[in-house]
Amino acid sequence: MPHLDPSTFAFITDLGQNNSREWFEENRDRYDAARADFLSFIGVLLMELGTFDPSVEELNPKHCMFRIYRDTRFSENKAPFKNNFGARILVGGSKSLHLRTGYFMNIEPGRCMIGGGAFRPEPAWLNTIRQRIEADATNLRNILNDRTFRRHFGDIQGEAVKTAPRGYDKDHPDIDLLRQKSFLARHMMDDTTMFTPGFLKHAAGVYNSMQPLKGYLENAR
Repeated sequence: MPHLDPSTFAFITDLGQNNSREWFEENRDRYDAARADFLSFIGVLLMELGTFDPSVEELNPKHCMFRIYRDTRFSENKAPFKNNFGARILVGGSKSLHLRTGYFMNIEPGRCMIGGGAFRPEPAWLNTIRQRIEADATNLRNILNDRTFRRHFGDIQGEAVKTAPRGYDKDHPDIDLLRQKSFLARHMMDDTTMFTPGFLKHAAGVYNSMQPLKGYLENAR
């Protein structure tokens, strides 16, 4: 399977416009087909990723896919379903979200994305990353300035503090990197990209191009 089926995106688009339990039940067959298509693609993608990152090739696609149901208990938005299909490819699953790097995928009208990195790394890990940057950011700068990295991702992304982290000089020459609370590489795509022949190869190439960043962050754990 080199790409996802267009009917999967059509379902997500329609769900976003008809986000109710009644509509969902009337279209459950469409959801089941879309979910099966997404899981099938993730399974093939895991094998592709395994060629350069063996740690993920034994993961279960079902454990990578996000639930479609929203937790509305503490949200003003009471829509019962998410308007996207998403996957987190990460050893240890959600329990490791802040403990190690991972890969991510999102299918959503206007917000289709693949990428990865360190999402809100736990304090000890984040502090080690910042200490490495403070001492010498040359290696990280070289990774971020690499032509292939910039073509796929642009610059590093993710949440950042407004001025400087506690204990760090706001005038440090690498304060832009020290301010980061997450270190993410995001590759945004047109809505049709995931459903065109060759997407599997494209996705694998994008994920492979973030391996230097992934290695840098992992080595700081």
